[in-house]
Amino acid sequence: MSQLLDARGLVRVYTARRGLLGRPARVRAVDGVSLRVKRGETLGIVGESGSGKSTLGRVLLGIDAAQKGTVHIDGAPMPAFGTPGWRALRARIQMVYQDPLAALDRRLSVAHQLREPLDIHHLGDGESRSARISEVMQSVGLRPDQAGKFPHELSGGQRQRVVIARALMTEPELLVCDEPVSALDVSIQAQVVNLLADLQRDRGLGMVFISHDLKVVRNLCDRVAVMYLGRIVEEGPAEAVFADPRHPYTQALISSVPQPGRAANSRIILQGEPPDPGNRPPGCAFHPRCPMAEDSCRRAIPETRAVGGARSAACHLVAPAALTEPA
Repeated sequence: MSQLLDARGLVRVYTARRGLLGRPARVRAVDGVSLRVKRGETLGIVGESGSGKSTLGRVLLGIDAAQKGTVHIDGAPMPAFGTPGWRALRARIQMVYQDPLAALDRRLSVAHQLREPLDIHHLGDGESRSARISEVMQSVGLRPDQAGKFPHELSGGQRQRVVIARALMTEPELLVCDEPVSALDVSIQAQVVNLLADLQRDRGLGMVFISHDLKVVRNLCDRVAVMYLGRIVEEGPAEAVFADPRHPYTQALISSVPQPGRAANSRIILQGEPPDPGNRPPGCAFHPRCPMAEDSCRRAIPETRAVGGARSAACHLVAPAALTEPA
């Protein structure tokens, strides 16, 4: 599979003010993130709320500009936001949003909203656009009579299918899905996840799937990247990471997923809340909550290094690949 998305050293900093007269603080929502996605591959990005997952998704699409780092699509650098080149690229990279009702215009019918991407990118004529709407609606499991309905007349699962359909109208090569099933009932979640898996298989899409639901990520994704306070602390093939997590934070996250035959008291309970992003602790940001932290964790920021099996981790306590695998 060829490389579709290549992001290196991404940094996105916001300035936040605490209170009306408070001193502004710099918040590094994305802090030196590098990742790659091949065609036909799904990369899951997981972590607690506030870890920077959604911001990273927006940076990958060029909606939020990175202060540092680069994003390449098919080997070409991402054009600046709002330029003609960036607008043209939007036909090839699309986003599926978390809240379908907020993502859709309540005043416009389903057909009108599905036609908009074709109109914006000047794809096809009137007849072919109507045919494309019918084709995509059928592919996501929507009935023809629902084309004339408005968002409030549809169920939550149907609205999310409309959002997915709209993202597919321009035949994109990359989808960034930001918590696309978190607002849905469990049974509807399974339907939408299966739909995304089928679409990816049939169309060869590359996909970045942002979620806090580890069960969904394990079933859908080829690889997984674990984020904590703006940084990726572990990355690798999904099955390998779930079977043998290396970073203490990953171990705690995966232990929270119920598994048949595993004792309930085996779960790792992290103490406290994630640190304030505007006031990061020195050294490893995870050390105040890590049950294994040593003095080195409090002094130095760990570098990301290979730990074997196409995996990497940023932890002082994880042995590098040369020490864990025979030559």
